[in-house]
Amino acid sequence: MADGKADRKKRVLLVVRISVVAVGLVLAAIWVFSERIWTDLKGAFARMDLWVFACVFGVFCLSQLIVGLRWWLLLRTQGIFINFWVAVRLYFLGWFYNNVMPGSVGGDLVRIWYVTKHTEKKFEAGLSVFVDRVIGLLSTLIIACFFYFAFLRSEKIPFVGADSPVFRYWWLVLLVVAALFAGLSVHRRGRTLIRRLWTALQGIFAKLLSAGRLYGRKPFTILEVFALTVCLQITTITAFWFLGSNIGIEVGIEYYYVFFTLVWVIGAIPVSIAGAGVVEGALVVLFVSIAGVAKADAMALALLQRLIWLLASLPGAVIHITGTHLPKDFSS
Repeated sequence: MADGKADRKKRVLLVVRISVVAVGLVLAAIWVFSERIWTDLKGAFARMDLWVFACVFGVFCLSQLIVGLRWWLLLRTQGIFINFWVAVRLYFLGWFYNNVMPGSVGGDLVRIWYVTKHTEKKFEAGLSVFVDRVIGLLSTLIIACFFYFAFLRSEKIPFVGADSPVFRYWWLVLLVVAALFAGLSVHRRGRTLIRRLWTALQGIFAKLLSAGRLYGRKPFTILEVFALTVCLQITTITAFWFLGSNIGIEVGIEYYYVFFTLVWVIGAIPVSIAGAGVVEGALVVLFVSIAGVAKADAMALALLQRLIWLLASLPGAVIHITGTHLPKDFSS
C-alpha cells in the first residue's frame, strides 16, 4: 500500500515537472510569435559560425571530462580506487540523466547508485558525489558573487536579493517547519517517526564526521579540486561569451560570469525536466532586462546552451546502452 502511494506521488511530481516544461514551451512560442521576433531569431542563428559553435562544444566536452577527473580525485580521497575511465563513464552517465531527469541533480542519484556497485564503501562513494555537487555549486556562487560585486554592483538582479520572495518570506518557511514538527509531536506515531528520524540522522552525522576527517586530512586535494572547478567554469563561460559575440551580443564578459552561474544554480532546483524552460527563461530575462540584449539574441544564446548540453550528454546514453558503466562481475 505504501509503495502504491509512493508511486502515485512520484507520478504526480513527474507530471508537475513535465507540465512546467510544457507551459514554458507554450509561453516561449506565444512570446516568439506575439513579439514577431521569429525572423530575428533565425537571423541570430544565421550569423553563427559553425566552427565557433564546434569549438565551444569541444571546450564544453573537455570540461566535462575534467569534471570526471575531479570526482575521481574525490573518490581517491575517500580510499575508493576505481579506474579513472570508469569514473569518467559514470560521470557522463550522470550527465546524461541530468538532461532527462528533474532539475540538474537527478543524474547524481544515478551516479550514486552505480558507483556503489564498484566498491564496498557505499556511504563514502555516495558522499563523494554529494561533495562533488557541493563544490560545483559553491564555486558557481563564488564566481557569480565576485563578478557581481566587482563589476555589476549597481545593477539590480531579478529574483535575487533581500527583496526577493526567497528572502522576504523566510519566516514563513520556519513557521511551516515548526508547525509540522509540533503536529508530529502530538501523536504517538509522529513521536515514533521523529525518534527514528533522529536515530537515522545521528548515524548519518557520525558517518559524515568520519568521512569529513578523511577529507580534512587532505586539505590540499580539496583546494586543488575547488581551484580546478573555478577554472573550468570560467573557461566554459568564456567559451559561451565567444559564442554570444559570434551571434551579435555585444556586452561585457562580466555579464556572462554572473548570469550563467546564476541560472546554473537555479537550474539545480528540481521543478522541471533538466531545468528546461526555467534556465532558458531566467537567462533571457537577465540578458534582456539588465544587459539590454535584444530578445531574439538572448533566446538564441539560451537555446544554443541547451543544444550543447544535450549533444554533450549523448555519450552517457551510449554508455548506458552498452552497459560499460557496470563492473565486469555485475551479472555474475
